[in-house]
Amino acid sequence: MKGKLFRGSISSGLDIKLTGDSIIEDIKVGNFVVVAGKKNKYLCMVTDIKYEAVNPQIMISGTDFDSEIDEKIIEGTGVYGVITLSPMIQVDENQNALTVKSIPSYGSYALDADKDDIYAVFGEPSDENFYIGTPPEMDIPICINLKKLVERSTGIFGRAGTGKTYLTRLLLSGLVKSKLAVSLIFDAHNEYGYGAKSENSGYVKGLKQLFGSKVAIFTLDRESSLRRQVPIDGVLNIAYNQITPDDILLLNSMLNLNSTAIESIYQIMKKEGNNWLYNFLNIDASEIDEYALEIGANGSSLQALRRKLERFTKLPFLMNVTPNDCIKQIMDYLQNGINVVIEFGNVSTLGYMLVANIITRHIHDMYVKKSEEAIANNSKGPLPLVITVEEAHRFLDPSISKETTMGEIAREMRKYNVTLLIVDQRTSQIDTEVMSQIGTKITCRLEDDNDISSFLSGVNNASKLRNVLASLDQKQQALIIGHAVPMPVVIKTRNYDQEFYKDVSTFNDSDFIDKPFLELIEKEKIDELFPD
Repeated sequence: MKGKLFRGSISSGLDIKLTGDSIIEDIKVGNFVVVAGKKNKYLCMVTDIKYEAVNPQIMISGTDFDSEIDEKIIEGTGVYGVITLSPMIQVDENQNALTVKSIPSYGSYALDADKDDIYAVFGEPSDENFYIGTPPEMDIPICINLKKLVERSTGIFGRAGTGKTYLTRLLLSGLVKSKLAVSLIFDAHNEYGYGAKSENSGYVKGLKQLFGSKVAIFTLDRESSLRRQVPIDGVLNIAYNQITPDDILLLNSMLNLNSTAIESIYQIMKKEGNNWLYNFLNIDASEIDEYALEIGANGSSLQALRRKLERFTKLPFLMNVTPNDCIKQIMDYLQNGINVVIEFGNVSTLGYMLVANIITRHIHDMYVKKSEEAIANNSKGPLPLVITVEEAHRFLDPSISKETTMGEIAREMRKYNVTLLIVDQRTSQIDTEVMSQIGTKITCRLEDDNDISSFLSGVNNASKLRNVLASLDQKQQALIIGHAVPMPVVIKTRNYDQEFYKDVSTFNDSDFIDKPFLELIEKEKIDELFPD
């Protein structure tokens, strides 16, 4: 592409008249273009493409393009192509990337950006500078700064089937390899820990296969793990006495509890102590009315509450007494820099939310304590922790986000080295205060206007980026904005394939522990794999 600047401003963008042999059909919204001023270079993004004419009447009345003479007269002179650029980064004579505070001189030349231009702004690939994709029309690595990424929470969005899971796998692999943070992954659909089917019916590796002992897998559904032959590090069980009334209240939307039921829960705990839920669920139905009199509650209301809470008895990981404290084991792994994936198997959404609430509450308490101790001792704080949570709107909905530990982590915990990596289809269902605290936003294609507006809320040049977002392909393209990139960028996401495995993996498949694991399965030594 070649062109000359003939009109523009910082607010409305730069208008470039195409010249030479430039073909307008080769130019795409989201492409990178460099405008070379007299003192600075400006790295810009194409945000609009249009035609203009010396005499607008030509465009209205048209012309006879069957006539070669008419075509040559009009094309490039009477009617010409114009691209609108948003200047994103200003590079000075010393190759310093600066915030745009000026515009190039009138008549400055515009050309497609090259590798040197991209590297000058985004940097070259390294462990910290993670290669996540390429510009849609270029074969040049675009990098995202992982050190900046973990400083604040991150969001990955997009409707179903657009590639959110692949993007999440890419980022998690980069984080594990870089050792800049440790990850806790709530794997609702069993897609990150071990091998999984891809959308094209192929097979992709999980983090355990890429990084071996740097990743530990815990499961809440041991039967599902057995069927999928996943080499787990532990079965996660939750004791009834680890569940607090607050954990129940955060599930209110699923349990449909009224104010009377909530009041009764606190009355039950006052009588029963920490084991309130187990004791209450084991009261004989014929004794409920008498129990209601003891705690000053309504008998029929207590019967209704018991029916609703009986859903917990169907969760396979809940026990009256657990043989070991798996939550403490997970905390120990995280403190030692070992990444943890929690697989949920076929556990219901109710179980997913309950476990995520309980574990994040423990993490909150642990990291606040460790950080405060580090401040008191003038020592280094805990290793940054990134918590990956799918279906994030369930925890960050406006009606409950102020009450959930997830919401508190999103708003306040970065000062304690804890951030979220939230994965969701619906940005509009996430609390606006939480969205404002997300440092880096990555989105695949969105189609709902409310979701698009929520994603772009508070973003500079939001109207121009809306055009860019609308131009994304159905799959494997994303727009990245925020703290971890120097400017908004459209990428074709890197393939999660054998080439990627070689680049990031620190582990040799031939040495992997799944061989003895499979041998134990064949010998039916299940107890050695999953001790009770």
